[in-house]
Amino acid sequence: MTSNEATSIQTESWQTGDTAMGLESQLVVEQSQAPAKTFDVSVAIRAYNSAETLPAILDNLKSQVDTDAIQWEIVVVDNNSTDATAQIVQRYQDDWNRPYPLKYFLETHQGASFARKRAIAESQGTLIAFLDDDNIPDTKWISAIHTFEQQYPQAGVFGSQIHGDFEVPPPKDFRKIQGFLAIKEYGTLPRKFNADLLDLPAGAGMVVRKHVWLETVPNKLKLKGPVANSLASKGEDFESMIHISRAGWEIWYNPKMCIHHKVPAWRLEEEYLQELVRCSGLNICTLRFSRAAIWQKPLIATRIILGSTHKALKHFWEYKGNFSDDIVARCQMTFYLSCLMSPFTHIVRQLKK
Repeated sequence: MTSNEATSIQTESWQTGDTAMGLESQLVVEQSQAPAKTFDVSVAIRAYNSAETLPAILDNLKSQVDTDAIQWEIVVVDNNSTDATAQIVQRYQDDWNRPYPLKYFLETHQGASFARKRAIAESQGTLIAFLDDDNIPDTKWISAIHTFEQQYPQAGVFGSQIHGDFEVPPPKDFRKIQGFLAIKEYGTLPRKFNADLLDLPAGAGMVVRKHVWLETVPNKLKLKGPVANSLASKGEDFESMIHISRAGWEIWYNPKMCIHHKVPAWRLEEEYLQELVRCSGLNICTLRFSRAAIWQKPLIATRIILGSTHKALKHFWEYKGNFSDDIVARCQMTFYLSCLMSPFTHIVRQLKK
């Protein structure tokens, strides 16, 4: 089958509204002329103002190896970008000469959970593999996905090994908090995660069985995920995996699915790191309450308060209250205190509804 036969496209006009150009743009979007084809894997990329980063991802996906026996597709979900993201995808579509289609969809509701929901709706793969717009997968990422899902049929979700590709050297002891930046390095052997302990893979590089998601994850999550530059609702990926786990599916780490996460210098600045850990901590109670019975919630809240207080006091004692020379230690304390406050934050949010 030729590329043109595999990918039928339609040109559609739309108004960019508040984009920098402020002009009507022509976007190329996928439209099937025949009954929808089922793929083994759909690679879903959430793009928000990704004009600079998207080409490297698409070029890398074009370089995947050992995929001759795998039917797969690429789905780009533009989460209402205001830059030239759409034009970048159109340029690639115009010169796309691969047997796997490249599709584009615009999702105007900003938020990672909305983009992920749209990606699941539009993807035609049995498996959906998620990439953020700063993730560069290794050239055997697709083949590693296909192999692992066959070896672990009980896995509803499995995550990638994610290495940091830092623009500048990270601060001392950064490994203690690197998980907040979706850097997941658990060695060379597969391991099973424990959702009850919030021991879970990152949403970036996560692979989910589509039917599992549709059968277990609510249509509307409590957390929306990052919205534009706001991190207030971060944690939507964990929330969805908690639902999948409690439906009886296992969640695994696949070390052969390697991704390099590009981390710009500004994401290592203390202002950003503090906001990241603070928002993550404030959402802990919401995550713990996912699918919990009403009678369990007071017990869970009490455990969070007591456990976080203990960790904060222990941390304070370890450093004798002196965090002036240690960004990582300050971020750890912020996280513990934010976890402590998370039950109260949850109550306030519920009252505002």
